[in-house]
Amino acid sequence: MKALLLSEYKHLSIADLPAPTPGAGEVLIRVAACGICGSDVHGYDGGSGRRIPPIVMGHEAAGVVAGVGRGVSGYRAGDRVTFDSTVYCGKCEFCQRGEVNLCNDRQVVGVSCGDYRRAGAFAEYVTVPERILYRLPEDLSFADAAMLEAVSVAIHAVRVAEVAGGGTALVIGAGMIGLLILQAARASGCSRIFVTDVDATRLELARSLGADAVIDSSGESLTSRIEQLTNGRGVDVTFEAVGRPETVVTAIDCTRKGGTVALVGNISPEVAIPLQKVVTRQIRLQGSCASAGEYPQAMEWIAAGKIKVAPLITAVAPLEEGPSWFARLYAREPNLMKVVLDPRSGQNQEGAPA
Repeated sequence: MKALLLSEYKHLSIADLPAPTPGAGEVLIRVAACGICGSDVHGYDGGSGRRIPPIVMGHEAAGVVAGVGRGVSGYRAGDRVTFDSTVYCGKCEFCQRGEVNLCNDRQVVGVSCGDYRRAGAFAEYVTVPERILYRLPEDLSFADAAMLEAVSVAIHAVRVAEVAGGGTALVIGAGMIGLLILQAARASGCSRIFVTDVDATRLELARSLGADAVIDSSGESLTSRIEQLTNGRGVDVTFEAVGRPETVVTAIDCTRKGGTVALVGNISPEVAIPLQKVVTRQIRLQGSCASAGEYPQAMEWIAAGKIKVAPLITAVAPLEEGPSWFARLYAREPNLMKVVLDPRSGQNQEGAPA
């Protein structure tokens, strides 16, 4: 089968690899769409330590069941499906509570690190356990379905932040997850949502997706602007979707007494926080990791138009163009958001821009 192989850091190429065979409890999927995640781009140069070559990356995917392993009864060849990026055991205390993202034996599709290696979906075929699959509605394109993983991450962040109806929110970072959090927070009842970024194009996109105010954090004091917008109170919840020391500190500064800072971004492995501000203002720092069963909600909100994913898809391209798209994303080319790769050859690429 054709696969986009990271053979060494910063080197991707189309390779001919053996097609996987589904084992007991596994499903073989013919991949129809797989999105390039920011974590894949960060792993491209070895910076994250979670894409150790050689590895086929890719975890934001959808496709068609091509075969099933022994013991699989819920799916059959031809079913349109997507799957959770998290491979969970289903048996540990966290899985038993529905917190599958915290599974003691958690793995991620398309990741290779010191603990495990699991092939991803930048390939014609991928195998995954039946328990992480979800059926796709017939009217949801494969390209849009490749966005479900990111949408579920955003919904999970809003859920664990315990957003209250009528509350105010700030989203720091208008990247893919930040723009989806904006929409998920609105769908969850936030009355006023502000978005900040250093990229004017992304801020305009945030405005078009419903932000009440957008703030260029490179040109003015974000904290002062939030104080103006909230009459000196601060927002009820801040979603930090960048993961850098300076943006985490700013998130704390912009949040009201007794409010919540949801930490979603994780670029920096360690940050220093203003501890006294957190303690004396009784601010809750809430981490948010991946998702835990939010896929059905994501499908429902996309179908209802509460979350729009089409404006976030820059291009749908053949798998063969993967190396060039990765290079462009890694170079931070302006105006690029989500790129979806289609490994199918000789077929119309569903959802591709005309």
